[in-house]
Amino acid sequence: MSSPLFRALAVGALSFCIALPVLAAGPARQDDPGMLSPQQRGALSRQFVKKWGGYVQRVYGTPASAWSQRMVSTFVVADPGNFRNALKRETFEGALAELTGTGHRLADAQVIDRFAREAPSRGKSSRTAAQIGAKALGSTTGDLVFTAVTPCRIVDTRVAGGAINANSSRSFLGVAISAGTNFTSQGGSSTDCGVAAVGASAIAINVTAVTPSGAGFATVHKSGETRPLAASVNYTTGDIVNNTVVVGIPNPLAITDFVIYTFAQSHYVVDIVGYYSPPQVTQLQCIDTAIVTNTIAANASTFYNNPACPAGYNAAVTPYCFTNASTVFSKGSGYNSNTPGLATFCAWTNTSASPQQVFGGSVCCRVPGR
Repeated sequence: MSSPLFRALAVGALSFCIALPVLAAGPARQDDPGMLSPQQRGALSRQFVKKWGGYVQRVYGTPASAWSQRMVSTFVVADPGNFRNALKRETFEGALAELTGTGHRLADAQVIDRFAREAPSRGKSSRTAAQIGAKALGSTTGDLVFTAVTPCRIVDTRVAGGAINANSSRSFLGVAISAGTNFTSQGGSSTDCGVAAVGASAIAINVTAVTPSGAGFATVHKSGETRPLAASVNYTTGDIVNNTVVVGIPNPLAITDFVIYTFAQSHYVVDIVGYYSPPQVTQLQCIDTAIVTNTIAANASTFYNNPACPAGYNAAVTPYCFTNASTVFSKGSGYNSNTPGLATFCAWTNTSASPQQVFGGSVCCRVPGR
């Protein structure tokens, strides 16, 4: 009989194959560290789940099978370099930070030191370990980027589940498990609402209380956390009233994402309008300028300016200089701060007794963002 962890690996691998976007024909170059074929990405995903699935189940109380499914969205978009570095880390907290592009902020030694300093004073339960680990991660809930989505229904208790009883709570999914799944079990959309495989750390939702049985309030909070002493929606008897709420979701992902507590019995309708996720590592977008041809006089030393970069391509600019003349030598290249609009130059010395041709241009780059 297979173990829960290896069943989780099988489920995670299947989910990964379903969620992976269709790629252009032709395999990825095996010698290119910036590319991963679907097979390579799947293999790295299985390694990650095999290495840390048991730890997540033991410390965070999340079944490995559920965690592996919820991690598909992160595995699909993870930068190849970050993915490989994550598998080298010695702590789960460091590995997860590495996977999301913030590993440089959290060395394994820092995680171990924090556990060593805080655990004795807070007890050694799994819950305590999870709290310390979440605190160490930190960066997965900071520096987040907001992405708006077309408003989409993810919860409607009038359709599924029934009203939430007075002084009770109910847990819900805010992000679809994988591409192609839906929210119908919660009374929501038969689509994934465009929020599968997004690696979100928080979601923006419109929460509507529908005909509560008495006056009171609702509180929306992250799954797995103690309910805060704050109201997300206030209502009176028979109201239909809503509010926009930004609520964090567990990281690492758990079985559910958020909880609704209600003081009075009431139906609830929830629409997602956006999500917050850690910035993704992106490669520079670069273009070459036109190549200019210049003629350097006999027995002369001089420099020539290269064409200016297009607007916006100034995150990194590199000059390139070349010549076919064996008697012409480079005297260096760099930035020409004295000539507006001409970012780089090439300097030359011609040691021959006749004029010679030299060539120059620039590579101009910009940060494309997410």
